[in-house]
Amino acid sequence: MSSLPHTAPSWAVRRTRLPLIGLECAVCPSDRLTIGDGRFRAVSDGRLFSAWLLVDCVACGQTGKLRVHRRVPVRSLPADLLDGYWNDSPSLAVETLLDPSFAQRNRFELDWDGRWELHAPPVLEDQGPLRIAVAFDDPVPVRPERLIAHGLGISRGEVVRRVEADVPLKRRTKQGFSFVLAEPDL
Repeated sequence: MSSLPHTAPSWAVRRTRLPLIGLECAVCPSDRLTIGDGRFRAVSDGRLFSAWLLVDCVACGQTGKLRVHRRVPVRSLPADLLDGYWNDSPSLAVETLLDPSFAQRNRFELDWDGRWELHAPPVLEDQGPLRIAVAFDDPVPVRPERLIAHGLGISRGEVVRRVEADVPLKRRTKQGFSFVLAEPDL
């Protein structure tokens, strides 16, 4: 057998639903919000523009808002972006929600639990070492060690013994990576 790794089909981490927003509701004790239908609240006096993404509590349904823009000059924003805010563009709402600077500015984290899945073709291990690339369609924070164990159906201990990755295995990542799977010890 060759000692050079063979390239296996790529894996993909894809969202199944939009993540929840980890932020306290103003009315009830819930700490999970959703963007619901992806609506915006936009106001302008012709010179300055402000926009908020409307969010709903998953427990009581109370509507709140998260700041997107606050009193920015109208001319500083592209016309298609302004149209998206005025017309409640669902794709703009998703793009805004997944923007890390939006989350940081509004002091929340996205809750991805149960809202993503791994698309991993079956791996044939009898070919010797395998190189597998993992791509992320959305910034889902996962530990490579757990993701690889789930995709290969092996224990996390075996992942540590058999896998050499280009990212730390035990630290969360939101970006694509690749790893080499060594042959099992007999």
